[in-house]
Amino acid sequence: MRIIIPMAGMGKRMRPHTLTVPKPLIPIAGKPIVQRLVEDIAKVCHEPIEEVAFIIGHFGEEVENDLREIATKIGAKGTIVYQEEALGTAHAILCAKESLEGKVVVAFADTLFKADFQLDTNADGTIWVQRVEDPRPFGVIKLNENNEITDFVEKPQEFISDLAIIGIYYFRDGAYLRDELQYLLDNDIKDKGEYQLTNALENMKNKGTKFIPAVISEWLDCGNKNATVYTNQRYLEYIKDEEGLVASSAKLENAVIIPPVYIGENAQITNSVVGPHVSIGNGTNVTNSVVSNSIIQENTILKNGNVANSMLGNFVVYEGRQSDLSLGDYNTLAE
Repeated sequence: MRIIIPMAGMGKRMRPHTLTVPKPLIPIAGKPIVQRLVEDIAKVCHEPIEEVAFIIGHFGEEVENDLREIATKIGAKGTIVYQEEALGTAHAILCAKESLEGKVVVAFADTLFKADFQLDTNADGTIWVQRVEDPRPFGVIKLNENNEITDFVEKPQEFISDLAIIGIYYFRDGAYLRDELQYLLDNDIKDKGEYQLTNALENMKNKGTKFIPAVISEWLDCGNKNATVYTNQRYLEYIKDEEGLVASSAKLENAVIIPPVYIGENAQITNSVVGPHVSIGNGTNVTNSVVSNSIIQENTILKNGNVANSMLGNFVVYEGRQSDLSLGDYNTLAE
């Protein structure tokens, strides 16, 4: 089993946080988004993961090493593949053509999920979906009486289905997928100016591939600041009973902690109220502050703050008052 993670996008909707790190490495409850994604996929695949291929831009050696380490933690080989230009989802996946062999899960890196199923690896293909109240903004699937997918419909303005495609796919034959993606590029078959995975899926279905749905219980988006803060909240709820959410090396002095929270190694919380739904990174210092529903990354200093629904990056210095913040790495703000 292999996992393919396209993540070469610039993350413009998450700026300023993506000016120094790619969006999938922003932490959720103490782990990077992409690490959470890889671990959760591995849980629903009841067989070992051989390789994780990360399709990236040129993010630098440190980021590449971090990605390889994420693969190593689930016992897999980490492969780095570059996408030099953004030509669509089909093109992005095909950049990892050497890894498109055997059983493959393709997962776009700005999506997290909660699932209560075990993946049926004997199926030709599986599209992961979530029921939504308003399907008009999404790509959806239509099913027949045998629970097989008959149609992929992009942003239907009239009701066709409430099963929205979340951006995670399983293929029993990765080489077959590779050939179908290559066919799009060789014949310059584009939709809205780009090579689209959905066109390959449609071709495969028309040739007899049977796709089935896998319905997840919750779909979490990390597309912008507010969505990411909410995802952090939901993830802390998922893992609130796990051991070690507050590191043993964290120093808590006259601190009130309202769970669920994550507090990293060597963080210091002094004369402050933290929680619920707060993640604080390694080495961060919070003093005389009240923090709720927020992500504060590593080696940041927060003093005299009243912070809610906020994200503070790494090496931030913030003193003052605010209720809704989005500060990128290395910023200093004092009032």
